[in-house]
Amino acid sequence: MAETYKEHLYALIVCGGAGTRLWPRSRKSTPKQFLPKFYGEKTLFGQTLDRAKLLSTPDHIYFIVTSDDYAKQMVQMHSEILPQNIIVEPFGRNTAMAVGVGAAYIRKADFEAVIMNFWSDAVIVENDLFCQSLNLAAETAFGGDWLVTVGLKPAFPHTGLGYIETKGKFGSKNGEVLRVNSFKEKPNLATAREFLSQGNYFWNTGIYVWSAVSIFNAFSKHSPALYQLLEKIFNSIGTPEGKEIFLKAYEGAESLPIDTAVSEKADNLLLVPASFGWSDIGDWKITYELKDKDVNGNVVEFFGEGGAHLGFETKNCLVEAQSRLVATVGVSDLIIVEMKDVVLVCGREKAQDVKNIVNTLKEQKKDQYL
Repeated sequence: MAETYKEHLYALIVCGGAGTRLWPRSRKSTPKQFLPKFYGEKTLFGQTLDRAKLLSTPDHIYFIVTSDDYAKQMVQMHSEILPQNIIVEPFGRNTAMAVGVGAAYIRKADFEAVIMNFWSDAVIVENDLFCQSLNLAAETAFGGDWLVTVGLKPAFPHTGLGYIETKGKFGSKNGEVLRVNSFKEKPNLATAREFLSQGNYFWNTGIYVWSAVSIFNAFSKHSPALYQLLEKIFNSIGTPEGKEIFLKAYEGAESLPIDTAVSEKADNLLLVPASFGWSDIGDWKITYELKDKDVNGNVVEFFGEGGAHLGFETKNCLVEAQSRLVATVGVSDLIIVEMKDVVLVCGREKAQDVKNIVNTLKEQKKDQYL
């Protein structure tokens, strides 16, 4: 069986995130997954593709993106990507539609496919542990009508992530697999501590593995309106009217995350406990926490030829500079991002509120800054 599932193992890389909390570096033209010198030598997208290639072959790796420009960038940067495996959404309809459409195209290619769903903008380290967890999830998904998620053992009482509650073991010869009882929203600190102490709660990474048949069955049961649209897309792939049906389906689709549309309602959800390093790197505070600091607790990085920093009595700050000298005196706990056309200065604890700037710029139609 082990070899059989590997013959049908596919990866779907979802590239829809706008990364608004990482403005002004993350923009429409270059969202965080395509940023050079953001986290590591390769882009986050490049790192995600490398992980997918450890588990599958390029012809079995599909992509779903929200822009033709992103598709062109991907093919230019990575010659192994097959253009015919890139699905371009006419506009974003959240993750349920994205993974459903991806599953439709992969199901058309291989009815027995098992699909690993990857987000292109996550930071993951310890690829060997990651591959072990994904292979176990894939083998489990291939073995029956199961939706399998990968949950991380909590290292501390995190209040910025959702949790998954488990309820006992599911039989597996090759590793630990647990049954899922419920999803929990981002908790307050006291609740997060309680989750940690109980030992049967896991951080929700949003990494899912399922067969193409099982996810379509789940849509049929839990989100019938989306299911009908996905079936229309599936049946129209490769036909003359396919593009028109695709567009109409998106126009009629409700914008829902996959957790809300399917996962939180499903009674056939399993969890593979994992311990690899992971972060959704969702804002500048998390970016600061992930990166190496100097003796004063500062993270200082340059991503352009003119970027420089001169600091006195500067502590626990993140400074990113592209084109100019950034000088700081007597400041602490700040986020400072300098670019050619804009400078962000933000309290580190207020990093989530950067999205408010982006929303206001949209309202004011100042698209040159987006």
